[in-house]
Amino acid sequence: MATAPISSPLPDEAQQAVGAVLQDSLADFVDLSLTAKQWHWNVVGRNFREAHLHLDELVDLARQYADEVAERAATLGVSPDGRAETVAKSSGLPTTDEGWHQVDDVNAAVVETLAQLIARMRERIAVTDEPDPVTQDLLIAQTAKLEEAHWMWQAKTA
Repeated sequence: MATAPISSPLPDEAQQAVGAVLQDSLADFVDLSLTAKQWHWNVVGRNFREAHLHLDELVDLARQYADEVAERAATLGVSPDGRAETVAKSSGLPTTDEGWHQVDDVNAAVVETLAQLIARMRERIAVTDEPDPVTQDLLIAQTAKLEEAHWMWQAKTA
C-alpha cells in the first residue's frame, strides 16, 4: 500500500478534518445508493412503476455524489474508502428491512432518509467553511439537489 502518493493543497489539520467529512459523505452516499436500489427491486403496490423509476433517479444521484466526494477526497490526498464493510459501520442513514415494501412505505422511508442525510450534509457544510471552501461549495451544491429530491418525495406523499 502506497503512503501519501498525492500531495494535498491543504495543511495537515485541514486535510484530516475535510477528509473525515468527505469519507462520512461517501459512506452515506454509497449506503443511499444501495438502499434505494433495494427499495427499487422490492417496491410493490399502486403506482409501482412511478416509484420504481423515481428510485432509479435517486440511485443515480447517490452514485454521482459518491463519485464526486470520493474524487474530491483523492484530490486532497485522502484515500476514499467505499468498501462494504466501511460503509456498513460508518453510514449514518437508517437501514431498511428485507423483502417487499408497499409504495407508500417506501415513499415515507425515502423522505425520512433524505431528511437525515440533509441534516448530516448541513453539519458537514458548517465544518468545511474554514478549512476548505472548495469542498464546502461541493457539499452545498449536493445538499441543494438533495433538498429538491426531498421536496419531490414529500410532494408524492402529501
